[in-house]
Order: sequence, then C-alpha cells, then structure tokens
Amino acid sequence: MKSIKKRNKKRSKPAEDIDRRRNAGKTKITHRDEGELDFFRRRAMYSSVILIFFFATLIARLWYLQIQQGEEYKKLAENNRVRYLEIAAPRGNILDKKGREIVTNRPSFNVVWIREGNRLDEDLIKRMAGILEVNVSDLLARVRKMAGTPGHYPIRLGEDIDWDKVAYIENNRMDLPGIKIEVVPLRVYHYGNVASHVIGYLGEINKKELAKADPGIYRGGDMIGKMGLERLREKDLRGEKGRDYMEVNALGFEQRNLKGVAPLPGNDLQLTIDIDMQKAAEDIMMAEEKSGAVVAIEVNSGRLLMLASSPVLELDKFIGGISHKNWNAMLDNPNHPLLNKIVQGQYPPGSTYKLVTATAGLAEGVITPDTIIYCPGYYRFGNRTYRCWKHSGHGAVNLKRALSESCDVYFYQVGQRLGVNRLAGYAKRLGLGKKTGVEMEHEKSGLIPTSDWKMKRYGKPWQEGETLSVAIGQGFDLVTPLQLALMTATVANGGTLYKPSLIEQVRDPEGRILEQFTPTVLDRFTGQDHNLDLVRKGLIEAVNGRHGTGRRARLKNITVAGKTGTAQVVRLKQYRHLKEKDIPYKYRDHAWFTCFAPAEKPEIAVSVLVEHGLHGGSGAAPIAKAVLEKYFGDRLQDPKEVTTVIVPGNLLADILNPPADHDAGTTD
Repeated sequence: MKSIKKRNKKRSKPAEDIDRRRNAGKTKITHRDEGELDFFRRRAMYSSVILIFFFATLIARLWYLQIQQGEEYKKLAENNRVRYLEIAAPRGNILDKKGREIVTNRPSFNVVWIREGNRLDEDLIKRMAGILEVNVSDLLARVRKMAGTPGHYPIRLGEDIDWDKVAYIENNRMDLPGIKIEVVPLRVYHYGNVASHVIGYLGEINKKELAKADPGIYRGGDMIGKMGLERLREKDLRGEKGRDYMEVNALGFEQRNLKGVAPLPGNDLQLTIDIDMQKAAEDIMMAEEKSGAVVAIEVNSGRLLMLASSPVLELDKFIGGISHKNWNAMLDNPNHPLLNKIVQGQYPPGSTYKLVTATAGLAEGVITPDTIIYCPGYYRFGNRTYRCWKHSGHGAVNLKRALSESCDVYFYQVGQRLGVNRLAGYAKRLGLGKKTGVEMEHEKSGLIPTSDWKMKRYGKPWQEGETLSVAIGQGFDLVTPLQLALMTATVANGGTLYKPSLIEQVRDPEGRILEQFTPTVLDRFTGQDHNLDLVRKGLIEAVNGRHGTGRRARLKNITVAGKTGTAQVVRLKQYRHLKEKDIPYKYRDHAWFTCFAPAEKPEIAVSVLVEHGLHGGSGAAPIAKAVLEKYFGDRLQDPKEVTTVIVPGNLLADILNPPADHDAGTTD
C-alpha cells in the first residue's frame, strides 16, 4: 500500500507541473490579447476624433460659406452672370441771381473699353487709334493709368467724340470686342468764359484725389471739380451715379438688358451774381486788354453782385481735360490768368486807404472837419521830403477837399499824428488785413502793418517816417480787391462789416430749398455815424466836385461817391521824369477806384483794380461806371423826379468839359 501511495505521489508531481504549464500558457495568451485590444481601441478612438473633427470642420466651413458669406458669394455668382456700367450723374446747374442759366449740361459720347472678359489686343488698339484720330501711345497710356483698378471699370479711350465716329463704332461693334459708347453729361457755359474764376472748371480725378476720395463715389476716370465753385461745392453739384445692368453668357457676351438704376442729378446753385453786370465788367476789361479785378457788393447784406478777374480762364479748354500745351500757356502768361486776383491778388491800396486815415483821424480826435493843413506840394519829415502828387501843392486844405482832391500832404500829417498802430486798428475794423471768409479758394489776408509786426518780421523797430507812407496806402500796406470793396461797403452803410457771400440758394432736383442766404455780420463799427458821414461827403465831392479825382465815374440822376488811388509798383528814379508811355509796362503804377451809390441811400459798392493802369481816375473809374450803369439800368433814363437846378456858368462849363486828368507821375 505504501508503495502504491509513493508511486501515486511521484506520478502526481508531473501532472501538477503539466497543469501549471497549461495554466501559465493560458495566462500569457490572455494578457497579449487584451493589450492588442487596448491598442485597437485607442486607434479607433483617435480615428473617431479625427473623423469628427473633419466633419465638424467641413460643416463649419459649409455654414460659413452658405450662411455667413452666402450673400457675398451670391453676389459674386451674380456678377458672373450680370455686368454693370456706371452712368455718370448730371451735375447741378449754376444760375445767376435772376435764375438765368450760367452753366448746365449736354449729352456727350465717350468711347470706353470693357476689360472684363476681353484681353488687350494690339490690333484693336491700333484700329481704335485710327478711328479716334489719336496716337497709339495715348491710348496705351490710358490703359496703363487704369492698371490695378477692378476689371469691371471701363477704360475711357476717347471723350466727346462726334456723331460720325459714334455711328461708325456702333455699326462695327461685332469687330470691336469690348468697345462701347457711353453717354455722359458735359458742362455747357452759356456765357462763355464769363465768371470763370468764380465757377471754376472740372478735370479728371488724379491719383492723389482718388486716394482721399470715397471709393463708393469716385473711381478712376471720373470728372471732379478742380477750381472755383465746381470744387468747393463738389458735394452739392456731383449728384449720384446710376447703373446699367446687362446679363452676359459664360463667354462674357451681352445677352439682354436688365432693370437699372437711373442717376440722380446734382443740386442747383443759384448765385448772388448778376450776369449782366459780370459781363459788362469783363467785356470792358477784355476790350481794353486790362489785367486786374472788379468787385461789386450789396452794401446792406454782403451779397456779391459781380466778381471779375482778368484775364479770364478759357473754360472750353478744360472740357474733357486740358492739354499740357494749353496748361503751360496759361502758366507762362505774364498776366497770370490762373490767379484769381479777386482774393489772391495783393496790392498796395494807394490813396483809397485815405478812407481809413480820415476815419481814424476823426474818431481819435486828431482832426475835425474844419482842420486846415497847408499843402505846398511836399512835407518835410526828418531828413526826408515826402511829396504830394500835385507838385505845385493844394494850398490850405480841409478834410472834404483832402478826400476830394486826394491831397497826400494832408494825410501824411494825419497819419503822423495817429501813429501806425492806431491806423492799423481802424483798418482792420473796416475789413482790411484779414481774410473775409468768402467761399473762394486760397484767399489771401493782405497786410496791415504794426510796430510789433515789423519787429517780428524784420527784427527792427518801426520808423515814424514809415507811418507817412502807410497813411496814403503805400509802404507795407497790401489789400485784395475784395477787401477794398468790403471796406467801401462798410463806410457806405454806416459801419456794419458783412461777410461776403456768393450763394443765394441751393436747391435739390425737385426744387426744394436746401440752403438759403442770410446776411452774416462780422463786425459793427459803432459810434462813428457822424464821422463816417463826413467821410462820405468827401467821397461825394471826389466824384461830383469840380476838382474831384473820380469825375469819370459820374452818373446821370444817380449820385456816386468814390475814391481814386494809384499804387506805386516800384520806386525807380530813372523813370521819374519819363512820359508814361515810355515807362516799361511792368513798372507802371496800378490804378484803383472804389465807390458806392446812390450816395444818399447806398445800395451797391464797386471796387476796380487795373494792373499797371497808372491813374485811378482814368484807368479804373470808367469801368466802375459801366458796372453801375448795368446795375441802375432804367433808373438812369427815367428818374422819378426831375429837379431844376441853377448851375453857375463856370461849373456848367466844367461839367460839359471836365478838366484833363492828372499829369504823368501823379498818384490818382
């Protein structure tokens, strides 16, 4: 039995080992399978994440394209089917104070090339150059100029072509791919070049202007105001563009016209200017080939009734863009037609400044109406001799006679008593030495000197002798023609300085008033009614008196009050004893005349400057008279009252045969 048990024990050990090995094998197989399962699970999870991310991105992109940017891509798709051309809006009309048309529009035909769907063909460019009768290089320059702009912007190859060219292009459209005729409004100047510096001109928008402009309004090739009211009132005048929509096929060929948007015309400007007065002044300046400026202003409101700068701008040369040749000719013209002399020309006021000296002298009490100053023809001050224009002298002179006959010696002494600073104060109160604020470009302020100004400008103290020159409108004094008219109007109306205005109304295309003129007071010269009345009496005498320097401005039945002036250009001794005709033109004195009428109840003030016109009485006063005649019209021919006046024989003879003008070398 023991042996059997022992044998069983021996036999059981191997069995146990076998079972252990089997179990151990089973355990190894189980661990490996579970590791592989974990690996596959991780891969499946990563793949799921990647798939979810991919589909999420796809869905997000689809949402962005379909929902967020749906309208934008709809427009792009629509643009592939629909092409549009912008239609220029007619600019607003410009009218005078009575509603007469000064500037309107007419249709003109331009040739444009549509780049979109077409390629630049050398043969096409050469053919179009032949049709338009221009150089190939000119057309290529136009193409290069539009480089970088959107393809649907057409390139303008020709402007305002004649009807024969229009008919030829339309009849050969199939052989001229991308070439179209566009109809655009073009400016019409009903009075030619009249009021050219006020109205201004149009030109093609340049790169600098385009960079600053609203891209939703302007594009390359557009016309824009370059000068005058065309520029300053661009926003009012330009209108809103329209669009002409066309359906095209996949090749870019037009299939049919779709409903478009009509352009909206610009607003109309009604000016304060009377075109008849404007034309009268410009006609006489042109007829006598005079350079200068003429200004007329409504005394009691500040309305500008006419503004002429001579030479005028030739507006027809600016239509469709001015050539380099014409532009350079204007730049080289010694009479400077591009300069708006109304507000940009600065000149010594000459004896017209004596209105300031007289007003200041009365206001400050350094003279009275009865103050007598003796004029022997010169005045010695320090080591210098200051001469009067009348070499023989005026004798004993009071204020009225001093203004009437423009006695320099009288005003030398009044200026000396006042001093430069007090003179400057009154000059500025009357509108000199500062910008008026008129709606015109690049206005100059002129110059009314003071002792502080000279110290700052030159670092030198003011000399009393310089005050004598300033008192008669020479020396450092500088004014613009508009400022002088404003000063005259202020004296005429009793001391109210108005802001000059050009615009009476702005109306939309339906006639509704958007802007209406209202007088604007800049300053009131109070407490000087009596003194200004005394000055006005002197000015009446200057035109209507026996020895008045402004006799050539007299009107029948209307009393004119005015003042002549001569502004010295240079002080050259070698020309002092020459006859006027022998003095070179550029060295001759400027001629001034400023006036108002009717003297009893002033309505209008007129100032005239003739460059190198020598004498105000002969060179400028007749022009002012022509303007006044246009203004008063029938009132000169049909007076309401006829008064019988007994005229002394000597005065009657003087009226019928007025004395000759001053001799050469006089100031007025």
